Amino acid sequence: MAELLDHLRRRIAHEGPITVAQYMETCLAHPDHGYYMTRDPLGAAGDFTTAPEISQMFGELIGMWAAQIWQTMGSPNSFNWIELGPGRGTLSADALRAMSGVPGLKPALEVHLVEMSPVLRERQAATLQGWFPNWHDRIDTLPDGPAVIVANEFFDALPVRQLVRTGQGWRERTVELSKDGALTFGLTPALGIAPVLPKGIVDAREGDIIEVSPASIGIARALSDHLRDHGGAALIIDYGHTLSVPGDTLQAVKEHAYHDVLRDPGSADLTAHVDFAELARAVRSAAGIVHGPVTQGAFLSALGIHVRAEQLRVNASPKQRADIDSALERLTAGAAMGRLFKVMAISAANLPTPAGFEDLQSPSLTVTEDGS
Repeated sequence: MAELLDHLRRRIAHEGPITVAQYMETCLAHPDHGYYMTRDPLGAAGDFTTAPEISQMFGELIGMWAAQIWQTMGSPNSFNWIELGPGRGTLSADALRAMSGVPGLKPALEVHLVEMSPVLRERQAATLQGWFPNWHDRIDTLPDGPAVIVANEFFDALPVRQLVRTGQGWRERTVELSKDGALTFGLTPALGIAPVLPKGIVDAREGDIIEVSPASIGIARALSDHLRDHGGAALIIDYGHTLSVPGDTLQAVKEHAYHDVLRDPGSADLTAHVDFAELARAVRSAAGIVHGPVTQGAFLSALGIHVRAEQLRVNASPKQRADIDSALERLTAGAAMGRLFKVMAISAANLPTPAGFEDLQSPSLTVTEDGS
């Protein structure tokens, strides 16, 4: 967007180069011109498609996973369903429909959504009619009480700092202006002190880029604190790596294709791969209990996605059966989302290992024919 590009040029000209993290945050969340503030980016007409938009099976199984957490906690009379970055509200709608079939659960449910986009809040309100969701700009305003917290493709959009090992020491990658006024990458002078790197990275060679996300670490700790104080579990689903490794994973996506990260800021989605090992360390540092990560394919299979697909096929037309098979493949196959996407759970200390993480031998969480 021309307006955001002009804003960035003025800011850099006045303040000097900005960090990659500052660039990401501005491109995605600028109150007037940020990517998420100005559009619905999902679906065929948008820039990308998430798992809940591929099939109802995804949200239904997560809903039954949440229902089992509620039952494990003794079926409390008040229970919060919380989703971070809920998109159009599709995952919540499918999950809540499935949860409604569990006796006693629907009256206990209260819905809370962490969403900064006014455009997406409107879509969520339409999708979740009858559930009367409560919206939050930040996680620090979430209510007390036992909860299941779901973050599907939320952490990948949080800003990352990119640290570069050079012959002169550690430097940070920046966005600055070229002589002709175009955005370009640069580097700060050598950092005065060595940066705090992910503990899993014991050695870095010259030229390596290390990505760190203070925002992700802070949120992971905050979720752990919330679950420790109030009970429940959180489910983090995203693309990323299970070990902390060097690499530049910053990418832009526009119209379902990769896009130049510095071109037309505010017009494309910016993300970076999630470092699940670093998230796990942050959770443990806050006395949280970590389960996984496991691959999305293994997790959904353990929860019974193949059983649910068979249920849906029974009364489906030939085209619908083909769509079900295609969705199952996209969600679980290693060549699609099944391996790249990982699933990690955080739980309160008094909960047993949640379904999907018990050596991948958990009993299937099935959904009835009417979606309950």
